Amino acid sequence: MAEAERIIGTPDTPDAAGAGRRRPGEDAVRGGPSGADGTAAGADETNGTRAGADGRAPAAERPRGRRRIAVLFTVAAIAYALDLASKMLVVAKLEHRPSIRIIGDWLQLEAIRNAGAAFGFGEAFTVIFTVIAAAVIVVIARLARKLYSLPWAIALGLLLGGALGNLTDRLFRAPGVFEGAVVDFISPKHFAVFNLADSAIVCGGILIVLLSFRGLDPDGTVHKD
Repeated sequence: MAEAERIIGTPDTPDAAGAGRRRPGEDAVRGGPSGADGTAAGADETNGTRAGADGRAPAAERPRGRRRIAVLFTVAAIAYALDLASKMLVVAKLEHRPSIRIIGDWLQLEAIRNAGAAFGFGEAFTVIFTVIAAAVIVVIARLARKLYSLPWAIALGLLLGGALGNLTDRLFRAPGVFEGAVVDFISPKHFAVFNLADSAIVCGGILIVLLSFRGLDPDGTVHKD
């Protein structure tokens, strides 16, 4: 009988039964079925954690990146809409009329047409400024694919919205395409007249400088020089 049990493979003692089976979790205690298999499993887990060694973001990070892109375009759309609405209102209600005092002589609303860059600089280079604004928009759109930082999304959104606002004037206002004069109306004392698009561009630029000083990159990484 013992010989038959040996041939069939049926153990006749608890110890023999345990030799053919392992309890759940026993492999982890003993270091895995084999050193090679254990190493491979650990490597797989490490690769899952460190996804992105080939330059691509881990799958778990991609939705986060898409949310940052959504923030960028939402901020840009708000900045653009406010700038466009304010200019339409100024042209309809304020152009060719006396300026409106907001804070005495320190802050007034005064409609002017500006053929130059932000704050009235460089009126002889309207076409160049138009091309630069278009280039900025293209660069921001390309950079958005690698965007994983919320502050950078806000900063680039402000730049994008401001650039679109002034580019719209360049393309659709008199005297013609690529030469259109931008509508400015915010007039502080002893300072150039500007608009909301200019303000968005300046605020976005300042935020980018601050983020760069802090070592925060658009992809969300932080470096220290």
